Amino acid sequence: MAKTNKTKRPQLIKQEEQIGDIEDLFSEEDTYKIRASLLEWYDKNQRDLPWRTSTKKSENGENVQEEEEEKRAYGVWVSEVMLQQTRVQTVIDYYNRWMLKWPTLQHLSQASLEEVNEMWAGLGYYRRARFLLEGAKMIVAEGIEFPNTVSALRKVPGIGDYTAGAIASIAFKQVVPVVDGNVVRVLARLKAISANPKDKTTVKSFWKLAAQLVDLSRPGDFNQSLMELGATLCTPLNPNCTSCPVSSQCRALHNSRNDELVMVTDYPMKVVKAKQRIDFSTVSVVEISRSQDRSQQTKSNSRVLLVKRPDEGLLAGLWEFPCVTLDEEADLSLRRKLIDQLLKKSFKLNPPKNCNVISRELVGEFVHVFSHIRRKIYVELLVLHLKGGKHVLFEEDDINTTDWKLLDSEAISRMGLTSAVRKVYSMVQKFKQDGSSNNSVPLRKRPKCS
Repeated sequence: MAKTNKTKRPQLIKQEEQIGDIEDLFSEEDTYKIRASLLEWYDKNQRDLPWRTSTKKSENGENVQEEEEEKRAYGVWVSEVMLQQTRVQTVIDYYNRWMLKWPTLQHLSQASLEEVNEMWAGLGYYRRARFLLEGAKMIVAEGIEFPNTVSALRKVPGIGDYTAGAIASIAFKQVVPVVDGNVVRVLARLKAISANPKDKTTVKSFWKLAAQLVDLSRPGDFNQSLMELGATLCTPLNPNCTSCPVSSQCRALHNSRNDELVMVTDYPMKVVKAKQRIDFSTVSVVEISRSQDRSQQTKSNSRVLLVKRPDEGLLAGLWEFPCVTLDEEADLSLRRKLIDQLLKKSFKLNPPKNCNVISRELVGEFVHVFSHIRRKIYVELLVLHLKGGKHVLFEEDDINTTDWKLLDSEAISRMGLTSAVRKVYSMVQKFKQDGSSNNSVPLRKRPKCS
């Protein structure tokens, strides 16, 4: 096979095009052109999203905002928190359901963490939901109006620089910038900045550039136009430069047209993601059956044990099946031993002393990926019959040590469970269905699922 003479593309842009000139702000002419071009494009092409302000023309031609500022600010806050690390199309349904249940800040402040987590289930990064609730309770408890400046908004739990800028500019027309991943990408290409976008010095420079561009009369719309451009046209891998309203001001596009070794997608520099931590978890779906006869087990005479996680840490306050997490792989014998210790310590379940094991079967395994963790989860089904009734689960002095529920399958299906917990239960349901539909093969000897 003949060798090609194709020149290898450099990993970084030429030295003279690097970060050295990042402090050179946009010229006054370019600033006005970018503002005008982006706003004109945004007015014609913005996506119809439920959290964007509806406006109408009054008889004298003035814009009249249909929603009150505080309600608007609340909607922007909810949407921006939901949109963090989540696709727009996924967020739309969640946002609509949320606003239907809690249309104002006052409504949300009266909710419980469990209610909020149930509404949030499936969006991931549950800490965001907890901060929304804590922030709403704080604002209402202090009896203050919704904060309308960046400095005041930053005092609310969970509101950082970006969210504060978004709320202040969109809801209150404060002339302040926003910088998220989309904005960084657009600015990096406009100025041909190839420096590490995660570097603190570089981040500060992006904020300076964004602050210079904010339109004085329509700051919220301009900030949304900048984010919209990054989300729809100036995308990471396939930018649509021919349709871009600011392509004539784009230095990255200019460089790519004058040097075949340079591409628009070289900006900003690609940052290697931190390697995910790998751990292991064994989950036991504990089914409490009223019947001791395995053949008579039905949905109506059994309940499943769910446990509430601590109010701090990963997945705080959410419901799950009893589980043990490990830093290294463990065989079936050790996994069951650890589950037994947990059930005895937390629920006083101690077969054969106070309960009988009707069946215990390995259901399968799967891998679940969190933002920073890759977790291999082993799933088992453990069916127990309590000798002393439901009260066996706790001794008198342990009533408040662990939050738990015994629910039937219908109640579980209505709960707001995380995707991993729901996956576990779906595996168990399918396993039971497959076993009962083929009576010639004992359930205990069904092959392991994957």
